[in-house]
Amino acid sequence: MRFSKLRTFQIPGTASFRCRFIVTTCRAVVLPRFGGPHVLELRPDAPVPDLKPTEVLVRTRAVSINPLDTRMRSGYGRSIFGPLLPLILGRDISGEVAATGASVRSLSVGQEVFGALHPTAVRGTYADYAILSEDELTSKPVSISHVEASAIPFAALTAWRALKSTARIAEGQRILIVGGGGAVGFAAIQLCVATGCHVSTTCGSQSLAWILAAGAEQAVDYTSEDIESALKGNFDAVLDTIGVPDTERVGINLLKRGGHYMTLQGEAASLSDRYGLAVGLPAATAMLLKKQLQYRFSHGIEYSWTYMRADSEGLYEICKLSEAGKLKIPVEKTFPITQVREAHEAKDNRQIPGKVVLELD
Repeated sequence: MRFSKLRTFQIPGTASFRCRFIVTTCRAVVLPRFGGPHVLELRPDAPVPDLKPTEVLVRTRAVSINPLDTRMRSGYGRSIFGPLLPLILGRDISGEVAATGASVRSLSVGQEVFGALHPTAVRGTYADYAILSEDELTSKPVSISHVEASAIPFAALTAWRALKSTARIAEGQRILIVGGGGAVGFAAIQLCVATGCHVSTTCGSQSLAWILAAGAEQAVDYTSEDIESALKGNFDAVLDTIGVPDTERVGINLLKRGGHYMTLQGEAASLSDRYGLAVGLPAATAMLLKKQLQYRFSHGIEYSWTYMRADSEGLYEICKLSEAGKLKIPVEKTFPITQVREAHEAKDNRQIPGKVVLELD
């Protein structure tokens, strides 16, 4: 990687200014075309753009692999990202502030931070140096490592937007999380428990023990039990992380009137990929509006597609919960960034069901 150096000056009788190095190129995992793990390239000289006033340059220590990363690599969102190739994958990050834009006030050089980029970001975090906006970062919880911290933000912020911003969950409510064994589902369970909600969830048998240990009052093994028979209705909100027609039907039928159904599997990207942006986005908007009206009149509930977005307040609260040990996402395996292909292949083949993190030295 290459650096430009700002010289150090000293005026007699005053303290000297510290020398600062601003990176201009660095190692990065580049996606030149869509395909399998073999298309990923670790390049030694990826350019690092100049910082805008509200941006922060972060020296990356760890990044987690999210399902969005592997789906984007395979071509999901090609209508948006295809014209922008090559791009850098990665959303989560944990590291240290290397430089700040002129308007940044809440973060300083050398501070340990963690955070996540918006899903549509083109320059991701699979790089020695990543660029995020100030509101996409906050102080890393002191009590956890960079590896542990990198697994949290994207999944937790996705759950936060659904539960806190959309459903506005409150103490005493009954919440159903469909797919509690995944990172978003597990983060959602812990957010609900921390709010004082009564949480039920569906999951595989291998997840039952640690989901119950996290505070869920009921965990139904979807592989051996009938979900509708096992769960009792009248939930205030349902977050469906699976989003297939069957889970949507079950989730909606278990809601009480006035409740919220939220799914992670919106149709905007898939319809745009199939028909192009000009046709796909209006078609997705029309489909969403139709479902919202349909369920509002037939069941008296609110229906929404939910996505992660930057939320400085949410990230701050997530940090506090993580620091207190009330929100964590277990990391099953780490890989060095040089083995990014192997890490993606393991996720594609479902060799590692839990969270995988890439470490950068």
